[in-house]
Amino acid sequence: MATTEKSILNRMYLVAACLFLFAAAVGFKLVNIQFVQGDYYKELAEERTLRNFKIPANRGNLYDANGNLLATSVPKYDIRFDAVTVSDKNFEENIGPLSDKLAKMLGNSPSYYSQKLRTARANHQRYVLIAKNLGYSDYMKIRQFPMFNLGPYKGGMITEQSTVREHPLGKMGERTVGYERRDENGYFTRVGLEGAFSNYLRGTDGRRLKQKIAKGQWKPISDNNELEPKDGFDVVSTIDVNIQDIAHHSLLRQLEYFEADHGTVVVMETKTGEIKAMSNLGRTKEGTYFEKRNYAVYESHEPGSTFKLMAMVAGLEDKVIDTSQIVDTEKGVVRYYGRPVRDSHHGGYGKISAAKAFEVSSNTAFTKMITEGYKKDPSKFVDRLYSMQLNRKIGLEIKGEGSPRIPHPQDKSWNGLSLPWMAFGYGVSLTPLQTLTFYNAIANDGEMIKPRFIKEVKDRDKPVLVKDKEVINPSICSPETAKKVREMMKNTVIRGTASNIYTDNFSMAGKTGTCQTEYWIEPGRYIASFAGYFPAEDPKYSCIVVIHKPNRRKGYYGNIVAAPVFKDIARKIYTDTPVMEELESLEVEDNEVNTDFEKYYAKIQNEKLLMPDVTGMPAMDAISLLENLGLEVRFNGKGIVKRQSVSAGQQIKNNQTVKLELS
Repeated sequence: MATTEKSILNRMYLVAACLFLFAAAVGFKLVNIQFVQGDYYKELAEERTLRNFKIPANRGNLYDANGNLLATSVPKYDIRFDAVTVSDKNFEENIGPLSDKLAKMLGNSPSYYSQKLRTARANHQRYVLIAKNLGYSDYMKIRQFPMFNLGPYKGGMITEQSTVREHPLGKMGERTVGYERRDENGYFTRVGLEGAFSNYLRGTDGRRLKQKIAKGQWKPISDNNELEPKDGFDVVSTIDVNIQDIAHHSLLRQLEYFEADHGTVVVMETKTGEIKAMSNLGRTKEGTYFEKRNYAVYESHEPGSTFKLMAMVAGLEDKVIDTSQIVDTEKGVVRYYGRPVRDSHHGGYGKISAAKAFEVSSNTAFTKMITEGYKKDPSKFVDRLYSMQLNRKIGLEIKGEGSPRIPHPQDKSWNGLSLPWMAFGYGVSLTPLQTLTFYNAIANDGEMIKPRFIKEVKDRDKPVLVKDKEVINPSICSPETAKKVREMMKNTVIRGTASNIYTDNFSMAGKTGTCQTEYWIEPGRYIASFAGYFPAEDPKYSCIVVIHKPNRRKGYYGNIVAAPVFKDIARKIYTDTPVMEELESLEVEDNEVNTDFEKYYAKIQNEKLLMPDVTGMPAMDAISLLENLGLEVRFNGKGIVKRQSVSAGQQIKNNQTVKLELS
């Protein structure tokens, strides 16, 4: 008996000990949670019910050189309804008037909204969508509607703000203007000016506290933000929308006529390197064209005869070529290691000077001059090209610059055909913008300037960064050489391969290029190009036009396909007024050209976008945007646009007036 009692007592002690240890463990855990890990668990609990959400900052505006908007951020608002937080009294008193107001603004019947709100109330829904993508003025109106005017708690109105990036130019210059996008993994894609200068445009994001409600949805705690977003800086680009218009439509017309695969055109200010226009158009399966890729920046390809300028400059600098030396074109065909080099002119040009060989773009003459001049030391030719920066990237702010390729005799791929083929632009590779940078240097007396896309960065009206011209190479060649090749390029237009674009009314200088591509395809395909500057005597703009794979039946030579685009751009920029030495500027009134421009812009206006929504925008930006679309703007007040007389989405009419009410 005593043994049994002792056994029971031992078991009780064991149970008591276990309970004591359990209590001690619970007590230790409570102390640990309270005093050691309390903050952690508190944050975890709050994170599951309360969370700070990012409010993207408004990106800064992107302007052209004259203050016209290229890209701007417009605020948009989504309105939702919390059907639980509203009291029965407030709900019943206001549902009728609220439904009437919503019907007038959003278009459905009052009964539709009444039924929707009552259903949400019955189902205890806390995040019912009422309207999406409202402009600022509509948002301010809906805040004053019955029930919603009681605030987020008493009235149940939930507001979510977002920003939409609008591009007034539409599809024109889309790849140049560009964008910045972030995927679901957090990786950014940055394209064009928007991508290159995103660090300035992006701004600083804000934060807004939201509470988790049913079905994993999050509702803002209040209308106020915990941290207000800070808008990005404004960027003033070098693009001129008028020149961009001209370049875009000139290129488009030529691509459509020749049914080409794609093409690009770039216009650069000679003295400053400022890019005034850059258009890149690719063909769709349906035969239309759009800004598909930035061919001017990324596409490195064999330039063909436009490279003869580089070869001529190298030969003149190294004194292996003299402009007056005579070269026998040998009936238009010469051979190297059994491979023929042919002139486009059947039968050749006979015996001609080196200068004449440039004007008529003789392949046989150039391959003979370069091969004879450098056969003992091919490295001398390539090193001269390297000294002129042709083997290096420009270092553009815009991402994706293609790599140039200038082979060297030390390369494993170098062979006996490399030197003669390089002489007329085969076996080498440059992007259109790299080629234009060289041509611009020749127009600029040998000073090579880096192409520039922005003028300044501003915080409202306060300059943050001002960009000046950047010299890549102060002298790629002697002034004497630059002068000689400029004369050759002028004569190329007057009496050479580009004589078809010659006019007495204004002067141009340049070089045609025709390069076969995709050699394995029959019949052959070609790249047609023209690079040069205008006016010839005192260059203000340089320009390159490159068109890939035109329809051979309609034409494929550079003078036929590309050069007319160059002439069209030059004519529309500088008018048909004759160039006279006593004129300081060619920008003069001309009735014929004014009439031409009126017809041109009338055509453009028919292609414009629909009326944009400018409500909520600063007055200056809204006026610039609308005037850029050809509208006459009248306004009352100052500050932010509260109302616009022409509703967003309507077709823009010629000479239309829009009235803005500011607040």
